[in-house]
Amino acid sequence: MSEPAAPAADDINALAKGGRTNILGFLLRLAARLPFLFIAGRAYGPDIVGRYAIAVLVIEVAALLATLGLKRGLAQALAATDRPHAHVVWDAVLVACGASAIASAVLIAFPQVMYPNSPVMGLERLLPLVVFAVAISDVTLAALAYRHNIGASVTARAVVEPWTISIAAWGFSYVSTRDGLMYAYVLSMLAALAASVVPFVREYGMPRGWHPRFADIVALARRNAPLAGADAIEWGTRNVDRFILALLFSPGVVGIYYMAQQVASIPQRLKSSFDPILAPVVTHSLAENDRKAVAKQVRQVGFWIVSAQAACLVVFGIPAEGVMGLIGPEFVIGAGVMCVLLVAEVLASTGAVCETGLIYVARHRNLMISLAVLLLQIALSFGFVFVARAQGWSEPVQAAGPAAALATAVTIGSVVKAVMLRRLLGAPVVSIRPAFFVAIGAAGLVGAAFTSLPHRYEWAELSLGMPAILVTFLFVMIKFGFSPEDRALFRKTPAEEPAR
Repeated sequence: MSEPAAPAADDINALAKGGRTNILGFLLRLAARLPFLFIAGRAYGPDIVGRYAIAVLVIEVAALLATLGLKRGLAQALAATDRPHAHVVWDAVLVACGASAIASAVLIAFPQVMYPNSPVMGLERLLPLVVFAVAISDVTLAALAYRHNIGASVTARAVVEPWTISIAAWGFSYVSTRDGLMYAYVLSMLAALAASVVPFVREYGMPRGWHPRFADIVALARRNAPLAGADAIEWGTRNVDRFILALLFSPGVVGIYYMAQQVASIPQRLKSSFDPILAPVVTHSLAENDRKAVAKQVRQVGFWIVSAQAACLVVFGIPAEGVMGLIGPEFVIGAGVMCVLLVAEVLASTGAVCETGLIYVARHRNLMISLAVLLLQIALSFGFVFVARAQGWSEPVQAAGPAAALATAVTIGSVVKAVMLRRLLGAPVVSIRPAFFVAIGAAGLVGAAFTSLPHRYEWAELSLGMPAILVTFLFVMIKFGFSPEDRALFRKTPAEEPAR
């Protein structure tokens, strides 16, 4: 009766190993993202940042669609095939290239989609060619993750990409304050592509003896269509608010909102970076028809992510005005939006992690729920803005409407997805512990003490207050809220036995 314990422990160790790597990547990404926000805000201003934000939004959704769900579906395709894995992954790269060609052609033909509230200038029409770099990078990193090579993803997404865009944005600001951010974005995507493809070729090799099987490629694309839809809808849920703002407000308002969103979405990137390691573990357990193990894996990763996002909520949310002020004095007005978005990230995390299980056991129902949540968010976003305008409220309050709509919609979606996954797996998928709320309260008290300091000590609010808030939250959580399995996240995985 005790035999299943070993595989279960192996799964937790695999998740913990990937989690440690991803936390390192998260910290590295944070260290690089904050300089970019500072440079973009100070050197370019809200209007240029707003134009950049919408263009990148459209490029990223096009690239997401071009991957055809392979970021998560490739693991299942590799687990179920008898063909050499190198052939399957090169099929996937070819699929991404074909879809990228279609997506970029459409955007080149209709560039106004990328700039709905401003004219198209210079070479901006050719920006959609970046779709190739983003899509191919995503697919190759997913292939590497199947073999538990998470380090490549950390290098590409948490080191190369953010540091390249930060340094390039600073350098290009001396060349053109109109186009510098776009140049920096293109350069960072090309650098991330190189950092993804090089380890991919080392791991899988060049496709010797490979002949594209178009029937298999079409079948792969069709099979992953629901995953592509789920990915696009989840991404749209986190970004449609920006597009709605572009339709209703000036680029400057979008730029301020975007900066708040970038700070608030830092923890969300931690969740997305868990997908590559969680997907292979879940698919392996499902292949063995061990649904209880899937529930345990989802519950474990969900708790880690919720804890990390709550830590970011208190660290960035309590001194919100100071954080936004670092980006630039014009951005302080976005502090309230940032707080709402931070809360939304915590509320959304349960549904986002549960979706990793649902896409394999109820992908079509998951797709319908995600679509309903997105439509609800869009309706609430327009509704909140129009009500605020009718009441004569200020523009910052109006612009917070999409953030409030996001928080409301993702909360409903999280509840529905958690209930459905629990029923399908026959085991709980959410871990709620009292220490979680105690840690938030304790961190809040420490933060309140620093924010109440006299104005002449304002410097201490960020330099001392933010580390103190984080230490307080982590101490309470790790000391009183973490189980032995949770602490596996901080332990080095024992060396593997030589006999395999």
